[in-house]
This record gives sequence, structure tokens and C-alpha cells, in this order.
Amino acid sequence: MTDTDLRTAALESKAWPYEEARKLLARYPDGKPDGAPILFETGYGPSGLPHIGTFNEVLRTTMVRNAFHALSDRPTRLIAFSDDMDGLRKVPDNVPNGDMLRQHLGKPLTRIPDPFGTHDSFAAHNNARLRSFLDQYGFDYEFASSTEYYTGGRFDDALKVVLRNFDAIQAVMLPTLRAERAATYSPVLPISPTTGVVLQVPVEVVDADAGTIAFTDEDGQRITQSALGGLSKLQWKVDWAMRWVALGVDYEMAGKDLIDSVIQSGKIARVLGARPPEGFNYEMFLDEHGQKISKSKGNGLSIEDWLTYGPEESLAFFAYREPKKAKQLHMGVIPRAVDEYWQFRGNYAGQDLKQRLGNPVHHIHDGRVPEEALPVTFGLLLNLVGVMGEASKDQVWGYLANYVPDADPARYPALDRLIGHALAYARDFVAPTLQRRAPEGVEVAALRRLDTELAALPADASAEDIQNIVYEIGKTGDFAELRDWFKALYETLLGSSQGPRMGSFIKLYGIANSRALIADALARA
Repeated sequence: MTDTDLRTAALESKAWPYEEARKLLARYPDGKPDGAPILFETGYGPSGLPHIGTFNEVLRTTMVRNAFHALSDRPTRLIAFSDDMDGLRKVPDNVPNGDMLRQHLGKPLTRIPDPFGTHDSFAAHNNARLRSFLDQYGFDYEFASSTEYYTGGRFDDALKVVLRNFDAIQAVMLPTLRAERAATYSPVLPISPTTGVVLQVPVEVVDADAGTIAFTDEDGQRITQSALGGLSKLQWKVDWAMRWVALGVDYEMAGKDLIDSVIQSGKIARVLGARPPEGFNYEMFLDEHGQKISKSKGNGLSIEDWLTYGPEESLAFFAYREPKKAKQLHMGVIPRAVDEYWQFRGNYAGQDLKQRLGNPVHHIHDGRVPEEALPVTFGLLLNLVGVMGEASKDQVWGYLANYVPDADPARYPALDRLIGHALAYARDFVAPTLQRRAPEGVEVAALRRLDTELAALPADASAEDIQNIVYEIGKTGDFAELRDWFKALYETLLGSSQGPRMGSFIKLYGIANSRALIADALARA
């Protein structure tokens, strides 16, 4: 496949990263002025611990960036921007030392002590958590701190433009606000010189070119001070627009809950003399109860949670699929994401170029999809370790030798990592739910027949041979439906209402061990 072939196919691909990348081609048909890089941005509010929704934006934006590289040779940059000048509005539910944090409500996040006691500020701690994961995942990005940009003067020129257009910005924002809020709304939020709190008070522009404003402080004193150099920040929607203008942002996506913010910030960006960036609104992740995931509530999965029970690629797969559809995000989705990722990866080599460009793994690996295949599914591994109970990796590899002729961690490193995830997931979520019931009625005779049939098989019988026996017993037995037989196998042998292809499981677990499970089940009858 040549670069020309890839570019031609990408120009027609319906995969959403390519559709998004083509917006940027249309934005600059002749390239960005002066050869400047196309600038991608993601935003992060560090008022709570990073979760998968936070990481999701960087991942999806990176996929669009990679898709753009397939379409164009123009340079790009990605900025991961932390809104750490925001004032802390409430204490998150999932962090320690809440009483200490309450004493600093309203102050910029970078001026609040770290409740974990590991960094210089609350924002620094959460920023470090985010950067650690982005670095671990190998993202190519530049981290930017709102506090550093404000206090370092990098936004000063843009702030003066905001002050010059103060009334025009008010005209955009005030009609969108309730009367009570509109009465005190100001695009500019001064930092109190006495308390250090980000103030929500009316502001008067004294000298836009000098950057001077006036306001009433919390103690009633009338203050005249500069709005520059970190002595103020902007309201959220105005801040977003100012950042687009100051940095020259060309692409930024956002959650569906921010559609109104995107619209209003776009209007403000035009007031400031610039074109809003391209982008699209994705649906939000929901918890297992269908509620929106919140950093402050901590009701979603942490990045660390997912990576304990599933590999990085499965997380990327989950994020890639159907970005405009709301999806529940909880521990139960991990096994399916793992197996579906490997299913798509297994199909990749045999697909034509058009199909490959629509395959999620193409975007997860930026077209460099590893060749290693997976000889067993993650679901089958979970069934195996669930039956084994407390087990080690070495013991699992011993069972895999029944199923995989060349079973070896060095040959299958991805499988070796998956075993670790399977052991952790089975320990924490499968084992506590397993409850093997006694066989009943026709199930007893069927299990006895299965034991007899297995005893007659040679040790090297294939999974398909075993599956044929299982199927024939269910088909010729006295079960009302074939699925009743499979359900009986799962519930009596594995302790679960659902399970794997039994031929594969018995081959993996071993005929002798499987017969022992049957004997144990019959003893309970």
C-alpha cells in the first residue's frame, strides 16, 4: 500500500476520524497561513481526579490528528490544556481532606494545597495524574497550564482584545442568562487582592489598552487593578473563545453537554475577530445506573481501574466505537471490549484497504496493527481462571498447553498480559458471583452421558470433536430447547448463567479436569 493509495482511500472513507480530518482540509484549502501547524486542542478541568472521559478526548482527538496526517503533509500540534485557574466551586466527593479544601473554596486550583500531600497544589496533583497516563499511552502532546499562560502574560494581548470588546461580549452572553445571573455577570473575573478568590462580581473596564479594570472586593472596598498577568481570568465560555483566538486553535471536540458552550464561545470568538475551530460533539459516558460520569462524584471508572482489568488497546477500542452514542461505562463492559478488540484485530490482515480504514484497530494503532494473534478469547480465559480459583500465571499457561500447541509467554506476550488481567478480573468480579447449582431432572442423565463420552475420547481430541459431542447430547436429549442444555452446563459446572463454547472450554481445561467438574456436579444432585 502506497501513501497515495492510503490518501485516496482516506478521502472517501466513512470512518469518523477521516470525516473529521476532511473538515480541516476544507478549512485551509491552501494550507494554514505562513505554514503554521494545524493546532488541535483538548481541555481538562482539574477539579477532580482524571477519569476515562478525560482521557477519551485526547485519544479521539489524536485519532483525528492521525487521520489528518494520512490526508496531508501539513504539520500539526496537539495541546492538552488544563483549566487550572478555575476557582474551586465545590469539594469533590472522592478526595481526602475535604475540610481543608472547603477553606479554599473559590480560589484558583493552583493556589489550593494538595489534599493528597504529594504536590504543590491540588491542580498540580491532578495534572500530574493526567500527564502520567497520557505519557504512559504514548500520546504526542504539549501540556499547557491556564495558570502559567495567564500569569506568564501569554494571554495578555488577547485579554486586551476582550476588554476592548467587553460590551459586544456582554451582548452575546446576557440574553442566555437568567435575570439574577445577568445582573452580576462579567466576562472578566478578577482575583481578589485580599482573599485570592476568583470573584464573580460586576467589572468596569477602566483602560482596555492598559488592561485596567475596577470592581468591588469582598470587603466592600473599590479596587482598581490590572486584569493582566494572572490578576484575573475569564468566565468559562469567554475563556474558551479567548484561548481559541490566542492560540490559533483549529480543532477541538467536546461532550454533548457543552453544545451550548460551543455555540456561545463560537460567537465570542467571532467578536474577537477569529474563526471558531472545527470539531464535533460526542455523547457522554454513563455509569451503570445511566447517570452522567462526574469527576467530583467519582462515579465512573478511573484510568487505573480499567488498566487493572483490561489492556490499553481495549480502552481505546471502547472509546473509538460510536462516539455519538451514549454508552455505559462500568466494570462489566471490559471483557466484551477486550474480546471485540481482538476480533477486529484478527480480521484486519484479511481486509482490503477500504475495510481496514473503517476497522477500529487501524485508528487505535495508527495503521501499524501488530501481527500477534490471540489463540483464546478473554471470555474463555475468565471462565478458566474462574473454575481454577486461586491460580498463578504459570498454572494458567499449563492449562493453555491443552489448547494451544505452542503455548509460551515469549511467543504470545499479549496473551501473557491478558492472563494477568483475567486473574485480576476473575478474582474481583467473577469469583464472588460464582454459585454452582445441583443438576436437576434430565440434566443428570445428560451430564452422565457427557462424562461417558468424554472418557472415551483420546487425550488429543480437538475442541471441535468435543463440541460435536456436547451439541449432540443436547440435541438428542430430553431438553425443551438446546439452549437449556448449555445453560445447565454453565450453571452446574461453571457457576454462571452464561459461558463459553463448551468444546473450547473442555479442551482448554482438560478432559480429566472437566470430568472432575461433572463428577462434583453429579455428587450434588
